[in-house]
Amino acid sequence: MESLGATTLDAIGLLLSGNAELWSIIRISFSTTFKAILIATPVAFLLGYLLSSSRFPGRWALISLFNSLLSVPTVVVGLLLYILLSRSGPLGDLKLLFTETAMVLGQVALAFPVLVAMSLASFKAADRSVWETARTLGASPWRAFATLAHELRYGLAAACIAAYGRIISEVGCSMMIGGNILNHTRNIPTAIALETSKGEFSQGIALGLVLLLMALGLNICITYLHRRSEALP
Repeated sequence: MESLGATTLDAIGLLLSGNAELWSIIRISFSTTFKAILIATPVAFLLGYLLSSSRFPGRWALISLFNSLLSVPTVVVGLLLYILLSRSGPLGDLKLLFTETAMVLGQVALAFPVLVAMSLASFKAADRSVWETARTLGASPWRAFATLAHELRYGLAAACIAAYGRIISEVGCSMMIGGNILNHTRNIPTAIALETSKGEFSQGIALGLVLLLMALGLNICITYLHRRSEALP
């Protein structure tokens, strides 16, 4: 077995060489997670706002449900979606199992509770006078909501970054409903698991470096956004 240093150098060489298989895996990972965040964010933020500002029967049950979903293992979400999307399942006729669309659906399910919980916290801490002033000046409810969201932009952006970090590194759901098919549904975490089990450590380390750099970048962004939000008057 090669030394760790030599294997790491091989991994960096793979990244810099533009290896088609490696960059296909990276593209699929970032593409599916980006689509999932785009789909989940608007609905999650609106729900977070409604939960923070409205009082209705079952409100606390909903909040407790979303908080509980934060800790549900990804493989359990994958299992439930597999049952729904399999041929014998209620959505089997759609033939979505082992496709990128299925992976996006799974990642939406994983990102949604994170976005709801973090946006709820932001909206609860918001100054209600922003909404009330906008409405007094004749803004529609949607325009007033957009104004409030702009005031909370740093906190809401941090919610998006946190949700993105959760879904891009998950293995269980993607493996179960994506199938880990090369050039179709193989993403970074599932590829790392597969290549490591085969003893192909160079590609596993190369993909791991991508995740590490992304994690570092996300943490820097979250820290920056928190500092900016604290600096606001």
